[in-house]
Amino acid sequence: MKKIIAMLLVCVLAVSLLAGCGSSSKSDWDTIKDKGKMVIGMTIFEPMNYKTDGGELTGFETEFAKAVCEELGVDADFQEINWDNKEIELSSKKIDCIWNGMTITDERKENMSISDPYMQNKQVMVTKKENVEKFSTKDGVKGAKVTAEAGSAGEEVAKGDDFFKEAKYVPADAQTKALMEVKANTSDIAIVDYVMSIGTLREGSDYSDLAVIESKSFSPEEYGVAFRKDSDTTKKVNEAMQKVADSGKLKEIADKYNLTDLLLLKSK
Repeated sequence: MKKIIAMLLVCVLAVSLLAGCGSSSKSDWDTIKDKGKMVIGMTIFEPMNYKTDGGELTGFETEFAKAVCEELGVDADFQEINWDNKEIELSSKKIDCIWNGMTITDERKENMSISDPYMQNKQVMVTKKENVEKFSTKDGVKGAKVTAEAGSAGEEVAKGDDFFKEAKYVPADAQTKALMEVKANTSDIAIVDYVMSIGTLREGSDYSDLAVIESKSFSPEEYGVAFRKDSDTTKKVNEAMQKVADSGKLKEIADKYNLTDLLLLKSK
C-alpha cells in the first residue's frame, strides 16, 4: 500500500510540474489573449493621457491604444504608473506594455522590445511668458532653477546638455508637476515634451501664463510602445497600428489633438 501511495504522489508531482512548465511557457501574447485585455502602463500627461472634468480617461494615446486593442480583439486596461519605475513595472509583469509618449533610445532598445515609431517629438523649455527672452540663451539660464520629470528625456537634457551646465536642477514626479513648479515660481524653467506643450499651454488653460521658448529645442526623438524583451506582442501591435493608420482612424485621432504634423506612421 505504501508503495502505491508513493507512486501516486510521484504522479501527482509530475503532473503539477508539467502544468507549471506549460503555464510558464506561455508567450506574452498568449497571456494577453487569455486575459482578454492588455494592461497599459501610462502617466497623466496631456494631450496623450489625461482625465476630463467628469473623470474619464482620454487623450491621443488613450484613443490610439483603444483602437489598436480593438484590432487585436482585446480590451485596453490603463494603469497609472510611476514613470521612473516603468521598466520595473514591465519586467515584473504588472503591466504588459508602456504606452505613454515614450522616447525610443538605444538603451531602451537594449532592455525592451519597442514598436515601430509612430510620432516625432522634441524637448522644449517652458517658462513664464515674461521670462521667455531672459532664458533663451545659455548665459540667461545661469543660476536658474530647472525642473523635469524624473527618468524622462527632459531630465537627460537638464543633466547632460551643456546649455544647462550652470543651472540648478531639481527633479519632479511628473511633467505636469514640473509645469506647476514653474507656475508657482518655485522653478524658473520646465523641460517637457513638445507634444505636451501643444495640449497644455493653450489659452484658457491653467497654464496660459506659461510659454515655450521657441528659439531653442533639444533632443529630437521618436515615440514607441515598449514591451518585454523578445515579446511576441510587439509584432502583433505593429501590425495593428498599421491597420489603424490605413483605415484613417489614426489621422482622425491625431487631428483631434492637433498632433497630425508629428505623425510618423502613415497609411500605405
